[in-house]
Amino acid sequence: MIETLKNFGAKKLGGLILIIIIIIAFGFGGFGGGFSTNNQNNIAKINNTNVTTQNFMDYLSASRISQQAIRENLNNNIIEELLSGLVSTTLIDLEIKDFNLSITDLTILKKIKENKIFQDENKAFKRTKYEKFLLSNNMSATMFEQELKIRELQKHLFDFIGAGTITPSFLIQKKYEEENKTLNIKYIEMESFYKKKDDLSDADLESFIEENKEQLKREYINFRYVELNPKNLIGLDEFNQEFFDNIDNIENKISQGETFQSIIENLNVDIVEIKEFSPSNTKKNNEDKIYSNRATELDIIENGDSFILYSIEDKFNRSPDISDITTKNEIADLLYQKNMFDFNRGVLEEIQNKTFNDIKFNEMGGDKINDLSLASINDVEKFEKNSINLLYTLPTNSFTFVNDKDNKIYLVKIINSKNNSFNENDESYIKFVKDQNTNNRKSILQSYDQLLNNKYQVELNQKTIDRVKNYFK
Repeated sequence: MIETLKNFGAKKLGGLILIIIIIIAFGFGGFGGGFSTNNQNNIAKINNTNVTTQNFMDYLSASRISQQAIRENLNNNIIEELLSGLVSTTLIDLEIKDFNLSITDLTILKKIKENKIFQDENKAFKRTKYEKFLLSNNMSATMFEQELKIRELQKHLFDFIGAGTITPSFLIQKKYEEENKTLNIKYIEMESFYKKKDDLSDADLESFIEENKEQLKREYINFRYVELNPKNLIGLDEFNQEFFDNIDNIENKISQGETFQSIIENLNVDIVEIKEFSPSNTKKNNEDKIYSNRATELDIIENGDSFILYSIEDKFNRSPDISDITTKNEIADLLYQKNMFDFNRGVLEEIQNKTFNDIKFNEMGGDKINDLSLASINDVEKFEKNSINLLYTLPTNSFTFVNDKDNKIYLVKIINSKNNSFNENDESYIKFVKDQNTNNRKSILQSYDQLLNNKYQVELNQKTIDRVKNYFK
Protein backbone atom coordinates (compact mmCIF):
# COMPACT_ATOMS: atom_id res chain seq x y z
CA MET A 1 0.00 0.00 0.00
CA ILE A 2 2.78 2.41 0.92
CA GLU A 3 4.61 1.57 -2.29
CA THR A 4 1.42 2.38 -4.21
CA LEU A 5 1.38 5.84 -2.70
CA LYS A 6 5.10 6.33 -3.26
CA ASN A 7 4.74 5.38 -6.91
CA PHE A 8 1.86 7.80 -7.28
CA GLY A 9 3.97 10.62 -5.87
CA ALA A 10 6.78 9.84 -8.27
CA LYS A 11 4.46 9.79 -11.28
CA LYS A 12 2.63 13.01 -10.50
CA LEU A 13 5.49 15.17 -9.21
CA GLY A 14 8.52 13.92 -11.09
CA GLY A 15 10.61 16.93 -12.07
CA LEU A 16 7.85 19.48 -11.50
CA ILE A 17 9.43 21.68 -8.86
CA LEU A 18 6.74 24.29 -9.20
CA ILE A 19 3.94 21.90 -8.25
CA ILE A 20 5.66 21.32 -4.92
CA ILE A 21 6.04 25.08 -4.44
CA ILE A 22 2.36 25.64 -5.19
CA ILE A 23 1.27 22.89 -2.81
CA ILE A 24 3.34 24.52 -0.07
CA ALA A 25 1.99 27.95 -0.92
CA PHE A 26 -1.63 26.82 -0.93
CA GLY A 27 -1.31 24.28 1.90
CA PHE A 28 -4.72 23.40 3.24
CA GLY A 29 -3.99 25.15 6.50
CA GLY A 30 -4.04 28.39 4.52
CA PHE A 31 -7.14 27.72 2.44
CA GLY A 32 -10.48 29.33 3.19
CA GLY A 33 -12.80 27.40 5.48
CA GLY A 34 -15.28 26.77 2.68
CA PHE A 35 -17.47 28.82 0.38
CA SER A 36 -21.16 29.29 -0.02
CA THR A 37 -22.49 27.69 -3.15
CA ASN A 38 -25.68 26.16 -4.34
CA ASN A 39 -23.75 23.73 -6.51
CA GLN A 40 -22.82 20.80 -4.28
CA ASN A 41 -20.83 19.24 -7.16
CA ASN A 42 -18.04 21.79 -6.68
CA ILE A 43 -15.27 20.52 -4.43
CA ALA A 44 -13.04 23.58 -4.79
CA LYS A 45 -12.95 26.98 -6.39
CA ILE A 46 -9.95 28.87 -7.80
CA ASN A 47 -10.97 32.47 -8.42
CA ASN A 48 -13.92 31.97 -10.81
CA THR A 49 -12.96 28.46 -11.86
CA ASN A 50 -14.88 25.62 -10.27
CA VAL A 51 -13.22 22.28 -9.57
CA THR A 52 -16.01 19.71 -9.65
CA THR A 53 -16.29 16.31 -8.05
CA GLN A 54 -16.15 14.87 -11.56
CA ASN A 55 -12.78 16.62 -12.07
CA PHE A 56 -11.61 15.08 -8.84
CA MET A 57 -12.82 11.58 -9.74
CA ASP A 58 -11.14 11.84 -13.13
CA TYR A 59 -7.95 12.91 -11.35
CA LEU A 60 -8.19 9.90 -9.01
CA SER A 61 -8.72 7.59 -11.97
CA ALA A 62 -5.69 9.01 -13.77
CA SER A 63 -3.59 8.58 -10.63
CA ARG A 64 -4.17 4.79 -10.77
CA ILE A 65 -4.44 4.57 -6.99
CA SER A 66 -6.80 1.76 -6.00
CA GLN A 67 -9.96 2.50 -4.05
CA GLN A 68 -8.68 0.16 -1.36
CA ALA A 69 -5.51 2.22 -0.93
CA ILE A 70 -7.61 5.39 -0.68
CA ARG A 71 -10.03 3.77 1.76
CA GLU A 72 -7.21 2.55 4.01
CA ASN A 73 -5.63 6.01 4.13
CA LEU A 74 -8.70 8.20 4.66
CA ASN A 75 -7.51 8.98 8.20
CA ASN A 76 -4.09 9.93 6.82
CA ASN A 77 -5.62 12.80 4.80
CA ILE A 78 -5.11 11.11 1.44
CA ILE A 79 -8.20 12.86 0.00
CA GLU A 80 -6.81 16.25 1.02
CA GLU A 81 -3.39 15.42 -0.44
CA LEU A 82 -4.90 14.27 -3.74
CA LEU A 83 -7.11 17.35 -3.87
CA SER A 84 -4.01 19.46 -3.26
CA GLY A 85 -2.40 17.82 -6.30
CA LEU A 86 -5.49 18.53 -8.42
CA VAL A 87 -5.55 22.17 -7.30
CA SER A 88 -1.86 22.44 -8.19
CA THR A 89 -2.28 21.05 -11.69
CA THR A 90 -5.39 23.21 -12.20
CA LEU A 91 -3.40 26.30 -11.23
CA ILE A 92 -0.74 25.37 -13.75
CA ASP A 93 -3.41 24.88 -16.42
CA LEU A 94 -4.81 28.32 -15.63
CA GLU A 95 -1.35 29.84 -15.93
CA ILE A 96 -0.74 28.11 -19.27
CA LYS A 97 -4.00 29.58 -20.58
CA ASP A 98 -3.21 32.99 -19.11
CA PHE A 99 0.17 33.08 -20.89
CA ASN A 100 -1.47 31.71 -24.04
CA LEU A 101 1.08 28.89 -24.35
CA SER A 102 0.47 26.22 -26.96
CA ILE A 103 2.09 23.23 -28.61
CA THR A 104 1.39 21.70 -32.02
CA ASP A 105 0.58 18.08 -32.84
CA LEU A 106 3.69 18.05 -35.01
CA THR A 107 5.84 18.85 -31.97
CA ILE A 108 4.20 16.02 -30.00
CA LEU A 109 4.86 13.61 -32.86
CA LYS A 110 8.50 14.71 -32.96
CA LYS A 111 8.85 14.17 -29.21
CA ILE A 112 7.49 10.63 -29.55
CA LYS A 113 9.79 9.75 -32.43
CA GLU A 114 12.83 11.14 -30.57
CA ASN A 115 12.06 9.11 -27.45
CA LYS A 116 14.80 6.49 -27.09
CA ILE A 117 12.29 4.00 -25.67
CA PHE A 118 10.63 3.78 -29.07
CA GLN A 119 13.84 3.60 -31.12
CA ASP A 120 15.91 0.66 -32.33
CA GLU A 121 19.67 0.34 -32.09
CA ASN A 122 20.02 2.64 -35.11
CA LYS A 123 17.96 5.35 -33.36
CA ALA A 124 15.10 4.84 -35.82
CA PHE A 125 11.51 5.13 -34.52
CA LYS A 126 9.67 1.78 -34.35
CA ARG A 127 5.90 1.87 -34.19
CA THR A 128 5.85 -1.68 -32.84
CA LYS A 129 7.83 -0.54 -29.78
CA TYR A 130 5.47 2.40 -29.32
CA GLU A 131 2.37 0.19 -29.52
CA LYS A 132 3.89 -2.39 -27.18
CA PHE A 133 4.56 0.40 -24.65
CA LEU A 134 0.94 1.56 -24.86
CA LEU A 135 -0.40 -1.97 -24.37
CA SER A 136 1.86 -2.70 -21.39
CA ASN A 137 0.71 0.52 -19.71
CA ASN A 138 -2.95 0.02 -20.58
CA MET A 139 -3.08 3.33 -22.46
CA SER A 140 -4.42 4.45 -25.80
CA ALA A 141 -2.33 6.54 -28.19
CA THR A 142 -4.73 9.46 -27.67
CA MET A 143 -4.37 9.24 -23.88
CA PHE A 144 -0.57 9.06 -23.97
CA GLU A 145 -0.25 11.91 -26.47
CA GLN A 146 -2.60 14.07 -24.39
CA GLU A 147 -0.52 13.46 -21.25
CA LEU A 148 2.65 14.20 -23.20
CA LYS A 149 1.13 17.43 -24.47
CA ILE A 150 0.24 18.47 -20.92
CA ARG A 151 3.78 17.75 -19.71
CA GLU A 152 5.31 19.71 -22.57
CA LEU A 153 3.03 22.68 -21.89
CA GLN A 154 4.03 22.58 -18.24
CA LYS A 155 7.69 22.48 -19.28
CA HIS A 156 7.11 25.49 -21.53
CA LEU A 157 5.54 27.32 -18.60
CA PHE A 158 8.52 26.61 -16.34
CA ASP A 159 10.96 27.58 -19.09
CA PHE A 160 8.96 30.76 -19.67
CA ILE A 161 9.06 31.65 -15.98
CA GLY A 162 12.74 30.78 -15.67
CA ALA A 163 13.84 32.64 -18.79
CA GLY A 164 17.02 34.60 -18.29
CA THR A 165 18.24 32.59 -15.29
CA ILE A 166 21.61 31.78 -16.87
CA THR A 167 24.35 33.72 -15.06
CA PRO A 168 27.02 35.31 -17.32
CA SER A 169 30.14 33.13 -17.43
CA PHE A 170 32.52 35.89 -16.27
CA LEU A 171 30.48 36.37 -13.08
CA ILE A 172 30.45 32.63 -12.41
CA GLN A 173 34.21 32.47 -12.96
CA LYS A 174 34.80 35.34 -10.57
CA LYS A 175 32.62 33.82 -7.88
CA TYR A 176 34.25 30.42 -8.33
CA GLU A 177 37.69 32.00 -7.92
CA GLU A 178 36.54 33.82 -4.77
CA GLU A 179 35.13 30.68 -3.19
CA ASN A 180 38.09 28.47 -4.13
CA LYS A 181 40.97 30.74 -3.23
CA THR A 182 43.43 29.80 -0.49
CA LEU A 183 42.86 31.91 2.62
CA ASN A 184 45.73 32.23 5.10
CA ILE A 185 44.75 33.18 8.64
CA LYS A 186 46.03 33.38 12.20
CA TYR A 187 43.77 32.51 15.11
CA ILE A 188 43.64 32.50 18.92
CA GLU A 189 41.48 30.11 20.92
CA MET A 190 39.53 32.29 23.37
CA GLU A 191 38.73 29.73 26.06
CA SER A 192 41.75 30.65 28.20
CA PHE A 193 40.56 34.27 28.49
CA TYR A 194 37.29 33.37 30.21
CA LYS A 195 36.88 32.81 33.93
CA LYS A 196 36.25 29.10 34.42
CA LYS A 197 33.02 27.93 36.01
CA ASP A 198 34.95 26.05 38.71
CA ASP A 199 36.59 29.34 39.72
CA LEU A 200 33.26 31.09 40.33
CA SER A 201 32.66 31.46 44.07
CA ASP A 202 29.31 31.37 45.85
CA ALA A 203 29.75 35.10 46.39
CA ASP A 204 30.07 35.57 42.61
CA LEU A 205 26.88 33.61 42.07
CA GLU A 206 24.94 35.44 44.80
CA SER A 207 26.07 38.81 43.45
CA PHE A 208 24.96 37.80 39.94
CA ILE A 209 21.57 36.68 41.28
CA GLU A 210 21.11 39.95 43.17
CA GLU A 211 21.97 42.02 40.08
CA ASN A 212 19.51 40.06 37.95
CA LYS A 213 16.96 38.95 40.53
CA GLU A 214 13.88 39.94 38.52
CA GLN A 215 15.10 38.29 35.32
CA LEU A 216 16.22 35.16 37.17
CA LYS A 217 13.00 34.63 39.08
CA ARG A 218 11.42 31.38 37.98
CA GLU A 219 7.84 30.20 38.13
CA TYR A 220 7.23 27.05 40.15
CA ILE A 221 4.05 24.99 40.25
CA ASN A 222 2.42 22.48 42.58
CA PHE A 223 0.24 19.99 40.73
CA ARG A 224 -1.32 16.56 40.61
CA TYR A 225 -1.74 14.33 37.59
CA VAL A 226 -2.75 10.87 36.42
CA GLU A 227 -1.53 9.04 33.34
CA LEU A 228 -4.31 7.51 31.27
CA ASN A 229 -3.83 4.57 28.91
CA PRO A 230 -6.08 1.78 27.61
CA LYS A 231 -4.91 -0.57 30.38
CA ASN A 232 -5.93 1.61 33.33
CA LEU A 233 -8.93 3.23 31.63
CA ILE A 234 -10.75 0.29 29.96
CA GLY A 235 -8.71 -2.73 31.06
CA LEU A 236 -7.30 -3.49 27.59
CA ASP A 237 -3.95 -3.04 25.90
CA GLU A 238 -5.24 -1.55 22.66
CA PHE A 239 -6.36 1.89 21.60
CA ASN A 240 -9.96 1.35 20.50
CA GLN A 241 -13.08 3.47 20.14
CA GLU A 242 -14.13 2.81 23.75
CA PHE A 243 -10.86 4.28 25.01
CA PHE A 244 -11.21 7.44 22.94
CA ASP A 245 -14.87 7.76 23.96
CA ASN A 246 -13.68 7.81 27.57
CA ILE A 247 -11.10 10.48 26.76
CA ASP A 248 -13.83 12.55 25.05
CA ASN A 249 -16.02 12.10 28.13
CA ILE A 250 -13.25 13.45 30.38
CA GLU A 251 -12.79 16.45 28.08
CA ASN A 252 -16.53 17.12 28.29
CA LYS A 253 -16.39 17.00 32.09
CA ILE A 254 -13.55 19.54 32.09
CA SER A 255 -15.51 21.88 29.83
CA GLN A 256 -18.52 21.51 32.15
CA GLY A 257 -16.49 22.72 35.13
CA GLU A 258 -15.96 19.48 37.02
CA THR A 259 -12.95 19.27 39.35
CA PHE A 260 -9.92 17.03 39.03
CA GLN A 261 -11.03 15.00 42.05
CA SER A 262 -14.55 14.43 40.76
CA ILE A 263 -13.28 13.33 37.36
CA ILE A 264 -10.91 10.67 38.73
CA GLU A 265 -13.06 9.37 41.61
CA ASN A 266 -14.30 6.40 39.58
CA LEU A 267 -11.01 5.77 37.77
CA ASN A 268 -8.53 3.10 38.86
CA VAL A 269 -5.43 5.29 38.45
CA ASP A 270 -2.45 6.33 40.53
CA ILE A 271 -2.26 10.00 41.44
CA VAL A 272 1.17 11.63 41.19
CA GLU A 273 1.65 14.73 43.33
CA ILE A 274 4.49 17.15 42.56
CA LYS A 275 5.57 20.10 44.70
CA GLU A 276 7.65 23.14 43.71
CA PHE A 277 8.40 21.98 40.18
CA SER A 278 10.30 23.92 37.53
CA PRO A 279 12.09 22.35 34.55
CA SER A 280 15.81 21.62 34.82
CA ASN A 281 18.50 19.99 32.73
CA THR A 282 17.18 16.65 33.95
CA LYS A 283 14.30 15.90 31.60
CA LYS A 284 11.04 14.68 33.14
CA ASN A 285 8.66 13.92 30.32
CA ASN A 286 5.27 14.16 32.02
CA GLU A 287 6.19 16.98 34.38
CA ASP A 288 7.85 19.08 31.67
CA LYS A 289 4.80 18.61 29.43
CA ILE A 290 2.45 19.80 32.18
CA TYR A 291 4.70 22.79 32.98
CA SER A 292 4.66 23.89 29.33
CA ASN A 293 0.83 23.83 29.49
CA ARG A 294 0.61 25.55 32.89
CA ALA A 295 -1.48 28.45 31.51
CA THR A 296 -4.45 26.04 31.71
CA GLU A 297 -4.96 24.87 35.29
CA LEU A 298 -7.05 21.76 34.53
CA ASP A 299 -6.66 19.88 31.27
CA ILE A 300 -6.06 16.56 29.54
CA ILE A 301 -3.16 16.44 27.10
CA GLU A 302 -1.73 13.81 24.80
CA ASN A 303 1.80 12.66 25.61
CA GLY A 304 3.23 9.93 23.43
CA ASP A 305 1.19 6.73 23.82
CA SER A 306 -0.86 8.03 26.75
CA PHE A 307 -2.90 10.97 27.98
CA ILE A 308 -2.23 13.07 31.06
CA LEU A 309 -5.02 14.54 33.17
CA TYR A 310 -3.54 17.21 35.43
CA SER A 311 -4.58 19.88 37.89
CA ILE A 312 -2.31 22.78 38.88
CA GLU A 313 -2.91 23.63 42.53
CA ASP A 314 -0.56 26.60 42.92
CA LYS A 315 1.87 28.84 41.00
CA PHE A 316 4.54 31.09 42.49
CA ASN A 317 7.79 32.86 41.59
CA ARG A 318 11.03 32.76 43.51
CA SER A 319 14.69 33.59 43.09
CA PRO A 320 17.22 30.82 42.47
CA ASP A 321 18.59 29.00 45.52
CA ILE A 322 22.20 27.93 45.01
CA SER A 323 21.95 25.49 47.91
CA ASP A 324 20.31 23.27 45.30
CA ILE A 325 23.17 21.79 43.25
CA THR A 326 21.19 21.73 40.00
CA THR A 327 20.22 25.38 40.37
CA LYS A 328 23.78 26.30 41.33
CA ASN A 329 25.14 24.70 38.15
CA GLU A 330 22.55 26.51 36.03
CA ILE A 331 23.47 29.89 37.56
CA ALA A 332 27.17 29.12 37.11
CA ASP A 333 26.51 28.40 33.42
CA LEU A 334 24.67 31.70 33.03
CA LEU A 335 27.44 33.68 34.76
CA TYR A 336 30.10 31.94 32.67
CA GLN A 337 28.21 32.79 29.49
CA LYS A 338 27.82 36.42 30.64
CA ASN A 339 31.54 36.77 31.41
CA MET A 340 32.41 35.26 28.05
CA PHE A 341 29.96 37.55 26.24
CA ASP A 342 31.24 40.66 28.03
CA PHE A 343 34.88 39.85 27.22
CA ASN A 344 34.13 39.13 23.55
CA ARG A 345 31.98 42.24 23.26
CA GLY A 346 34.86 44.39 24.50
CA VAL A 347 37.20 43.02 21.85
CA LEU A 348 34.51 43.26 19.16
CA GLU A 349 33.84 46.91 19.97
CA GLU A 350 37.56 47.64 19.55
CA ILE A 351 37.51 45.86 16.19
CA GLN A 352 34.47 47.87 15.06
CA ASN A 353 36.05 51.12 16.27
CA LYS A 354 39.29 50.19 14.44
CA THR A 355 41.32 50.45 17.67
CA PHE A 356 42.19 46.74 17.68
CA ASN A 357 45.44 46.14 15.76
CA ASP A 358 48.32 43.71 15.25
CA ILE A 359 50.01 44.82 18.47
CA LYS A 360 46.95 43.96 20.59
CA PHE A 361 46.41 40.72 18.66
CA ASN A 362 50.00 39.62 19.30
CA GLU A 363 49.84 40.69 22.96
CA MET A 364 46.66 38.69 23.48
CA GLY A 365 47.87 35.59 21.70
CA GLY A 366 51.54 35.48 22.59
CA ASP A 367 52.76 31.96 21.90
CA LYS A 368 49.14 30.74 21.50
CA ILE A 369 48.70 32.19 18.00
CA ASN A 370 48.12 29.48 15.40
CA ASP A 371 48.47 29.57 11.59
CA LEU A 372 46.00 27.95 9.20
CA SER A 373 45.42 27.82 5.44
CA LEU A 374 41.86 27.28 4.23
CA ALA A 375 41.73 25.52 0.86
CA SER A 376 38.29 26.86 -0.13
CA ILE A 377 34.99 28.11 1.23
CA ASN A 378 34.05 24.44 1.70
CA ASP A 379 37.02 23.72 3.97
CA VAL A 380 35.15 23.11 7.24
CA GLU A 381 37.67 20.87 8.98
CA LYS A 382 38.50 23.48 11.64
CA PHE A 383 35.60 25.97 11.74
CA GLU A 384 31.89 25.54 11.08
CA LYS A 385 30.37 26.45 7.73
CA ASN A 386 28.84 29.86 8.60
CA SER A 387 32.14 31.00 10.08
CA ILE A 388 34.01 29.96 6.92
CA ASN A 389 31.47 31.84 4.80
CA LEU A 390 32.11 34.95 6.92
CA LEU A 391 35.89 34.69 6.61
CA TYR A 392 35.65 34.54 2.82
CA THR A 393 33.82 37.89 2.76
CA LEU A 394 36.45 39.82 4.73
CA PRO A 395 39.42 41.79 3.35
CA THR A 396 43.07 41.22 4.25
CA ASN A 397 44.12 42.34 7.79
CA SER A 398 40.55 42.02 9.11
CA PHE A 399 39.79 40.66 12.58
CA THR A 400 36.67 38.74 13.59
CA PHE A 401 35.29 36.04 15.87
CA VAL A 402 34.39 32.58 14.55
CA ASN A 403 33.44 29.29 16.14
CA ASP A 404 33.89 25.59 15.44
CA LYS A 405 31.38 22.74 15.44
CA ASP A 406 31.69 22.44 19.25
CA ASN A 407 30.92 26.17 19.60
CA LYS A 408 34.41 27.02 20.81
CA ILE A 409 35.20 30.63 19.95
CA TYR A 410 38.30 31.92 18.15
CA LEU A 411 39.68 35.36 17.33
CA VAL A 412 40.88 35.35 13.71
CA LYS A 413 43.01 37.64 11.58
CA ILE A 414 42.97 37.41 7.75
CA ILE A 415 46.62 37.40 6.61
CA ASN A 416 46.27 37.09 2.83
CA SER A 417 44.63 35.11 0.06
CA LYS A 418 45.75 33.49 -3.17
CA ASN A 419 43.67 32.72 -6.25
CA ASN A 420 44.06 29.19 -7.55
CA SER A 421 43.98 28.19 -11.21
CA PHE A 422 41.14 25.98 -12.42
CA ASN A 423 39.95 24.28 -15.56
CA GLU A 424 36.44 25.02 -16.83
CA ASN A 425 36.15 21.36 -17.80
CA ASP A 426 36.76 20.15 -14.26
CA GLU A 427 33.79 18.34 -12.71
CA SER A 428 33.85 20.66 -9.70
CA TYR A 429 33.55 23.75 -11.90
CA ILE A 430 30.82 22.24 -14.09
CA LYS A 431 28.86 21.34 -10.95
CA PHE A 432 29.37 24.86 -9.59
CA VAL A 433 27.92 26.38 -12.77
CA LYS A 434 24.89 24.09 -12.60
CA ASP A 435 24.34 24.93 -8.93
CA GLN A 436 24.48 28.66 -9.64
CA ASN A 437 21.89 28.40 -12.40
CA THR A 438 19.71 26.14 -10.24
CA ASN A 439 19.84 28.61 -7.35
CA ASN A 440 18.87 31.46 -9.67
CA ARG A 441 15.98 29.40 -10.99
CA LYS A 442 14.81 28.57 -7.48
CA SER A 443 14.88 32.24 -6.58
CA ILE A 444 12.69 33.10 -9.57
CA LEU A 445 10.27 30.26 -8.79
CA GLN A 446 9.97 31.48 -5.20
CA SER A 447 9.08 34.93 -6.49
CA TYR A 448 6.58 33.34 -8.86
CA ASP A 449 5.11 31.45 -5.92
CA GLN A 450 4.42 34.76 -4.17
CA LEU A 451 2.78 36.06 -7.32
CA LEU A 452 0.47 33.04 -7.40
CA ASN A 453 -0.49 33.66 -3.78
CA ASN A 454 -1.70 37.11 -4.75
CA LYS A 455 -3.18 36.11 -8.08
CA TYR A 456 -5.38 33.18 -7.03
CA GLN A 457 -7.85 32.70 -4.20
CA VAL A 458 -8.32 29.00 -3.47
CA GLU A 459 -11.37 27.92 -1.48
CA LEU A 460 -12.63 24.48 -0.53
CA ASN A 461 -16.14 23.14 -0.11
CA GLN A 462 -15.72 21.07 3.05
CA LYS A 463 -19.17 19.55 2.79
CA THR A 464 -18.36 18.14 -0.64
CA ILE A 465 -15.00 16.86 0.61
CA ASP A 466 -16.79 15.04 3.42
CA ARG A 467 -19.24 13.53 0.89
CA VAL A 468 -16.31 12.28 -1.19
CA LYS A 469 -14.76 10.71 1.92
CA ASN A 470 -18.05 9.01 2.77
CA TYR A 471 -18.11 7.54 -0.73
CA PHE A 472 -14.90 5.63 0.00
CA LYS A 473 -15.93 4.44 3.48
